[in-house]
Amino acid sequence: MRDIVVQNLYIAAKKDRNIVFLTGDLGFGVIDDFARDLPDQFVNVGVAEQNMAMVAAGLALSGKKVFTYSIANFNTLRCLEQLRNDVCYHELDVTTISVGGGFSYGQLGASHFATEDVAVMRAMPNMRVVAPSSKADAGSLINQIIETGGPCYLRIDKSSVTEIEYQKECKLGKVSIIANGPDSLSDITIFGYGGILQQAVEARAELMKRGLKVTIVDVHTIKPLDEDGIVEIIEKTKVVVTIEEHNKSGGLNELIAQVVCAKGCVPSAYVSFCLPDVFSKVVGEQAYLLKHFGLDAASIVNSLTEKGLA
Repeated sequence: MRDIVVQNLYIAAKKDRNIVFLTGDLGFGVIDDFARDLPDQFVNVGVAEQNMAMVAAGLALSGKKVFTYSIANFNTLRCLEQLRNDVCYHELDVTTISVGGGFSYGQLGASHFATEDVAVMRAMPNMRVVAPSSKADAGSLINQIIETGGPCYLRIDKSSVTEIEYQKECKLGKVSIIANGPDSLSDITIFGYGGILQQAVEARAELMKRGLKVTIVDVHTIKPLDEDGIVEIIEKTKVVVTIEEHNKSGGLNELIAQVVCAKGCVPSAYVSFCLPDVFSKVVGEQAYLLKHFGLDAASIVNSLTEKGLA
């Protein structure tokens, strides 16, 4: 997803000199074309993310459309005050592109885990939060972000959905159904975002073998949330499941639950797969950590089976 996002930005920047790309001394190999061919629209700010956010705000105030790039926890948590006071408060056209969402950098430990970022970023007024699950969606959404403008957080991770049966148009601000049952009614509907939806796709394949009708919904735009679209889908399902590579506090599980309560579309059961409210003491590859925390496909199926829902 990272490569597609940067490539689409590069193509757009060649046509629009107001697009500026800032990196926090990361992305070499991926951003080489940008740095070589568009030197007036590219700045390596160095390992100085707070300064990068302020430089981005200054450029945006002068009419530039700015994109900052770093590992997810560095250009969000490390410079949160600058994003809040400089970018969001002034509603500036700055998009924070974070790579390594969730456990993408799992071998490097908790300092490199991005498992609170969605909750933190969506709490700021004027900030949009977007987290694509596939390469195709990442390419489409970055193009829409370029056109829309304003403060935005684009969260991408190293994993992605590779087995998509059915893909509706990916539209910023709207949920997308990436896999659905034989008809419009479902026994189980799984809501999620990011590459972890691949686990939902694999879990669905096993659940379908049992004769269950399973729908997967990609909530790639977490803020603003497509509440009407979510309600319409929940009204056609029995069991609602959420999955995310994020802490349970402030995540999608709470957002969907709020929609369920506020709109009165209560399903027969509601199950959330997310991280407990802890710092992981375990280090390892992304797939290993997903299994450790019960977020892989097998764990999803086993948990639903134990609860009598599958």
